[in-house]
This record gives sequence, structure tokens and C-alpha cells, in this order.
Amino acid sequence: MKLAVQTATSIVLGLGFFGLVLFLPAGTFHYWQAWVFVAVFAVSTFVPSVYLAVRHPDALARRMKAGPKAETRPVQRVIITATFLAGIAVMVISALDWRFGWSSVPLWLVISGDVMVGVGLLGAQLVVVQNNYAGASITVEEGQPLVSTGLYGIVRHPMYAASLIMMLGTPPALGSLWGLTAVLAAVPVLMARLLDEEKALTDDLAGYAEYTRQVRYRLIPGVW
Repeated sequence: MKLAVQTATSIVLGLGFFGLVLFLPAGTFHYWQAWVFVAVFAVSTFVPSVYLAVRHPDALARRMKAGPKAETRPVQRVIITATFLAGIAVMVISALDWRFGWSSVPLWLVISGDVMVGVGLLGAQLVVVQNNYAGASITVEEGQPLVSTGLYGIVRHPMYAASLIMMLGTPPALGSLWGLTAVLAAVPVLMARLLDEEKALTDDLAGYAEYTRQVRYRLIPGVW
């Protein structure tokens, strides 16, 4: 029951958050791109959350523990704060771009952006299904197994790869190209989090060093 209340509260707060960072800078509720984006976001997170609540409640509980206070490593508290601010910047700039017409985004690109958002969010949820210990904060629990199959057999950090797809799709989904500048600014922050996480996993998770030699790429297959 407690987990269900936390999940429902998170969804309600999330919708309120979107209202502030999308419709307020847009200056109107007549912003269909934002409504479609919110709908895609809601469906892509709510349905998998219900599945996790039924089949993997422990995994969902780990995902609910997020934010700077949930981090045990001081550097990650700074990084996660910067990541949160970057996410806000992406949406605010995109909404302002739409409002003032700084760029023109065709319908097909808006739809493509929404598809990327949905794929990224669903991909992140699939990571949690494949690795129940994939929480929102960087911790290694006692008895935690090393997962090296599925998406983890393609890149070492599929959760971040999925997040990157979602981030890249957000500006065009919101009818903006200028919002991509904020995404580019957020990439180094994402990389810093990823590299520091690898240090923690190498130190604390048995077999991780060998895993990094087997799966060469961290984020993008064939690139990095």
C-alpha cells in the first residue's frame, strides 16, 4: 500500500511539474505538442510502474529512491542536481522556443521525437526488469548479482543510453530545435555520472572489472 501511494504521489507531482516547466513558459495551455508529450510520458511510465508494482515491487521501490539525498557518494549529489537542472532547462527552452517561434519543427519530426521519448522511457523500464537492482541512485547492495545479458550485453549502461534517447527526443517532441542545445550541455554531466558509477561498481560489485573487458562500450555501441 505504501509503495502504491508513493507511486501515485510521484505521478501527480510529475504532472504538476510538467505544468510548471512546459505550460508556464509557453504562456498557454493551447500547446498540443506539450500535451502529446505529457501523454506519452505518462503512459510510458505508468503502465510499466504498475507492472513493476505487481511483479517486481522491490525494483520499483529502488526506482522511487531518487534525488540528491538518496546518493551515498558526495560527487553524485552534485551531478544528480546538475542533471535535474539540465532536464528542466531542456523543457523550458523548448517551450520558450515554441512560444516565440525561434525554430520550425515539422509534424513528422514532432512525432519522431515522441517515439524517441516513448522508446527511451520504455527502454529504461526494461532495464529494471532485466536488472532489479538498477535503482535511481548509485548503490551496491549485499548479494547484488552482476547482470551481463540482455541490454547489458550491448552496452554497460543501458539505463543511461535509454535516458539519452529520451532526452534527444524531448525538444523535437515539444516543437523545438533550440532545446537540443540544453541536451548537448547535459551530456557531459551524464558522462560524469556514468564514469563515477563505474568506479563504484568496479570497487564494490564482484566481477564488474571483467565485465568491462567483455562489454567494451559504455553508452553508444561502436562509439563509446
